[in-house]
Amino acid sequence: MVSRILVPMDDSEMSQRALEYALENHPDAEVTVLHVVGEPSPMMGAAAGLALEDNREEAAEKLAAEVFERARDLAADHDVDIATEVRVGQPSRVILNRADDFDAVVIGSHGGTLADRLFVGNVAQKVFRRSPVPVTVVR
Repeated sequence: MVSRILVPMDDSEMSQRALEYALENHPDAEVTVLHVVGEPSPMMGAAAGLALEDNREEAAEKLAAEVFERARDLAADHDVDIATEVRVGQPSRVILNRADDFDAVVIGSHGGTLADRLFVGNVAQKVFRRSPVPVTVVR
């Protein structure tokens, strides 16, 4: 039985579909939405600003706020409470490190910008191949 589900979310439609899938197909599970803010680098867009912040965790929370707001709205439509978590790091690595604490991962098939996919690689593919728990990829 799947009782704890990790749903990595960015600002993409596919990640929203993944959360909807998790909520619809596992109504009794505890759902945690994870937003990973990429490590600061010149190629990481908004995450590049983290390098200049005094409090990186607080800055990451601000970047995640909109994603979490949409996630909470989706969960409210299903009359479910969700947990939220934000981390800074390389997305697939952070997701894989957190996966051990869950029974399953539900992830969107792709997300982020074209640049993210070209430079970072396909996060869903890496998670699917390396996860220690079952992974559902939602399109």
